[in-house]
Amino acid sequence: MRVIRVACDVFALANVGVQGLHPYQPGKPIEELQRELGLDSVVKLASNENPLGPSPLAMAAAQTALKQSHLYPDASGFELKKKLAAKLAVHENQFTLGNGSNDVLDLIARTFLSAGSSAVFSQYAFIVYPIAVQAVGARAIVTPAKNWGHDLDAMAAAIEADTKVVFIANPNNPTGNYLGREALSAFLAKVPEHVIVVLDEAYVEFAGVDDFPNGLTFLGDYPNIIVTRTFSKAYGLAGLRIGYGVSSPQIADLLNRVRAPFNVSIPAMSAAVAVLDDQDYLTRSQQVNSAGMLQLCSGFDALGLAYIPSVGNFVAVELPCDAMPVYQALLKEGVIVRPVGVYQMPKHLRVSIGLEHENARFLCALQKLKSEGVLDQ
Repeated sequence: MRVIRVACDVFALANVGVQGLHPYQPGKPIEELQRELGLDSVVKLASNENPLGPSPLAMAAAQTALKQSHLYPDASGFELKKKLAAKLAVHENQFTLGNGSNDVLDLIARTFLSAGSSAVFSQYAFIVYPIAVQAVGARAIVTPAKNWGHDLDAMAAAIEADTKVVFIANPNNPTGNYLGREALSAFLAKVPEHVIVVLDEAYVEFAGVDDFPNGLTFLGDYPNIIVTRTFSKAYGLAGLRIGYGVSSPQIADLLNRVRAPFNVSIPAMSAAVAVLDDQDYLTRSQQVNSAGMLQLCSGFDALGLAYIPSVGNFVAVELPCDAMPVYQALLKEGVIVRPVGVYQMPKHLRVSIGLEHENARFLCALQKLKSEGVLDQ
């Protein structure tokens, strides 16, 4: 066996920002829990995935596209951009395609941030923001949350001379709350035109409230906006990894200079094109989510547990104790949820909306733990 010798301290060679990072921790996979505990049946409500499974139209399109797997994808994403442009009433040259919307968020950081610049985002906001900012050596300005959500006045006041990007998740993950149209419009009017505002709308299809703002409607008045969206949630393509950004053509051009060629696969783009035509699937996804949200929140009310009102496809429930022991106990019951201590929310569990029987199994398991006194520890 050949011994590989490390001649230097490779850790010291890494960028300072990268040295201080910890890998993103995804939700626990079903297969991993089954291996660890020998469980036959597991319910995963941890990663905000679509419980319906993929759209039949998307699945058929992806299977057909596999016949072209020996070819590189269309680097421009022409068909998908054309489809999205028609659906969203924007131009094809305003898109940046990503390997999930996380990829687009990373592209934004790499394009506009560096050492000597800063980015503003809120406490309890999506964990990818601080990772992307720190990785490129920029400084993070984190504003205190207000009622678990973004305090836009505080965020506007936090913008400094070196600030280049502001990240806003609407709806927010992991808290599920949202910013209304009037509040967001007033905030955008305060932001200097040289500061990029990222409106992360990964859960926009679930936000069925009257005053929820469609970020795309601001693009005409504010050319410094980037709206990011994904096919991972309502459209059920999390495993294929595809998302996109919509911005001014000038910003899109810059992002596409940094974007890796062929960053979205042929099956992913084909499935995305197909699912945009599957309105029945999207409607069912929204209906299942609404019913499941009511089921979970009613269950929390019955258990006497507080939760943060959510317009996403998940809800953060507050426990009377540290959440980690409850999370571990739920694993033994074959239920995977998401502890959010990394978000400075040590007493909360984020629970994705599942199918009716999956939600019921989680609530029954939580009731069992309560009766056993686990929630009192």
